[in-house]
Amino acid sequence: GTIELRVCDTPLTVERAAALAGYLQALCRHLLQRKEEAPVEDDYLVYNYNRFQACRFGLDGSITHPKTYENVPMREDILATLDTMLPHAEALGSVDALKHLAAAVHDGSDATILRRHVEREGSVEGMVNAAIQHFRGGRTS
Repeated sequence: GTIELRVCDTPLTVERAAALAGYLQALCRHLLQRKEEAPVEDDYLVYNYNRFQACRFGLDGSITHPKTYENVPMREDILATLDTMLPHAEALGSVDALKHLAAAVHDGSDATILRRHVEREGSVEGMVNAAIQHFRGGRTS
């Protein structure tokens, strides 16, 4: 099998990109030590809905659990997943990466910052300029 990570954010800093990499390492370790059943074909029935929610609403979306069909706010699911990854992050020395991502869940992701710029300035060009400024260290919100 393969592991595919669909990044739920647009990293505007090296720190955010590194935190996502640390999360991915913890996730891979978790999957290698898997204690739950492997996914089955029916688990993918909710994939398109969940992907749409993530793409359209970001942290404000919700997902449907593939086994229970319970609808859960995206923020809650991410925080629960980060908690599950904590022992793996501890073993890998990447707890700070998970803390960084948990803060982004509470404070707003980089995608949230970019959406604000589009709303405020009414143009993609303004958003791109804000992204460049943010990445260069002149954070704008």
